[in-house]
Amino acid sequence: MTGFGFTIGARSGAARTGVIRTPHGEIRTPAFIPVGTKATVKALLPETVRDLGAQAVLANAYHLYLQPGPAIVEEAGGLGAFMHWDGPTFTDSGGFQVLSLGAGFKKVLAMDSGQRDDDVIAEGKERLARVDDDGVTFRSHLDGSEHRFTPEVSMQVQAAIGADIAFAFDELTTLNNTRDYQVMSLERTRLWAERCIVEHDRLRSPDRPYQALYGVIQGAQYEDLRRTAARDLGAMHFDGYGIGGAIEKRNLSDIVGWVTEELPEGRPRHLLGIGEPGDLFAGVAAGADTFDCVSPSREARNSAVYTPVGRFNLLTSAHKRSFEPIDAECDCYTCTHYTRAYLHHAFKAKEMIASTLATIHNVRFTVRLVDGMRAAIERGDFDAMREDFLGRYYAGTASA
Repeated sequence: MTGFGFTIGARSGAARTGVIRTPHGEIRTPAFIPVGTKATVKALLPETVRDLGAQAVLANAYHLYLQPGPAIVEEAGGLGAFMHWDGPTFTDSGGFQVLSLGAGFKKVLAMDSGQRDDDVIAEGKERLARVDDDGVTFRSHLDGSEHRFTPEVSMQVQAAIGADIAFAFDELTTLNNTRDYQVMSLERTRLWAERCIVEHDRLRSPDRPYQALYGVIQGAQYEDLRRTAARDLGAMHFDGYGIGGAIEKRNLSDIVGWVTEELPEGRPRHLLGIGEPGDLFAGVAAGADTFDCVSPSREARNSAVYTPVGRFNLLTSAHKRSFEPIDAECDCYTCTHYTRAYLHHAFKAKEMIASTLATIHNVRFTVRLVDGMRAAIERGDFDAMREDFLGRYYAGTASA
């Protein structure tokens, strides 16, 4: 695995530290990876993302496939060169976007199980994607044009984009799908994983940096399916593993634990789409190494910000004359230069600087929080740090 590797460091129960080595640098884990869906972390310069302590960024193969197209990213020298980011990069396979957008859910799928429906679709939406055993046919959410993703196409797109770490193409289900469908889908994803490995190996070239390939573990809320998927894909010797799919938030720790107990110990584990503070602690405690999520930047653009004593909204009238920083303990540019009152004004006036300043804070807060978990594992007091932080955070959020 020239140019890629993973070394485990300290441990605290299932929680662990480590170092992922890529052709474009190292990632000290646990680590939060900001999402730059379309080769940009919204509202931020790449230099700003680096200054916030981010060690890597994740872009999305589906969106870059549609615009500007993988050939253009490849001609630019790959994802990092294209977006002026010199650190490690990830691309997710496009499976989440193909199927969630195809069902009209936009950013998320249902995170709580409800009525079972194998043709689940968001209210008032038209289905834009259909799955079969060979792949997915979908219509672009941009212009309605029809496209086809197969495991081979996903590998080809990601190879052209050229991130350090790519993900195998998988079928995303929702918590509303029947168990029978989850079983069928899991087998489909297993077969797709085998095809991804074959195509990924075919595309390797000594002229390109080594691109690691992570398999994706599905299985929804079912312990036996999650464990089966982890054992099956674990035997395929991927470079690492993603833990994906719609997950019941209240059972997140158990679900991640089922998977990590079955996966090879010496490979990195990435928890896809998780970024809320409580969920990050649960993931780290269960043995996940890296995380990505749009929540910190998306919530910032909607004027919601994180602090150690809870999340609050800058648009509320309480902040109109609040001449203090978002968080007096935070070392980010926003907190050391601007007040809540200014941010309240900027959001009310719909000024673009509001999104930039709030995103700076939320990304720094999240990166710094996971960095703090890493330090706590190394010190041997992760459990105490977790209990102290979550006690303050959720008490404050409940009263906000």
